Amino acid sequence: MTLKEYIKGGALTEATYLTLLALYTPRHGYEMMKFIKECTHGRVVLGAGTLYGAVHTLEKKQLIALVSSEAADKKVYQITEAGRQVVEQELLRLKQIHALGVQIVYGGEQHE
Repeated sequence: MTLKEYIKGGALTEATYLTLLALYTPRHGYEMMKFIKECTHGRVVLGAGTLYGAVHTLEKKQLIALVSSEAADKKVYQITEAGRQVVEQELLRLKQIHALGVQIVYGGEQHE
C-alpha cells in the first residue's frame, strides 16, 4: 500500500496498526505477538494466523521488509519508510476522529 493508496483507502485495522507499531523495532512473529499483547495489556492477543496474514499483506504492500531469516520460523521484519508514513497518517486520522468524538460527547471538553 502506498501512502497515496492509504490516504484514498482509509483506516488500518487494529491488528495491522499494532503490527506496524511492533515493527519499529525488528522482531520475529512470536516477539510481535508478545509486544502487542503487552502493549495493549492483554486486550489484543493475535493468533498466529492473524499475525502472519497481516505480515504477508504488509510485506506485499512494502510497508514492512524482511531483515533477516535465522530459520524458516524466525523471520525478522522491520517497518519501512512507507510503513512509517502510513502510521503517521493513521495517527492523524485517529486524532481527528477522537477530537470529533470529544466535541460531540463532551461539548468540546477534554476527557481521558
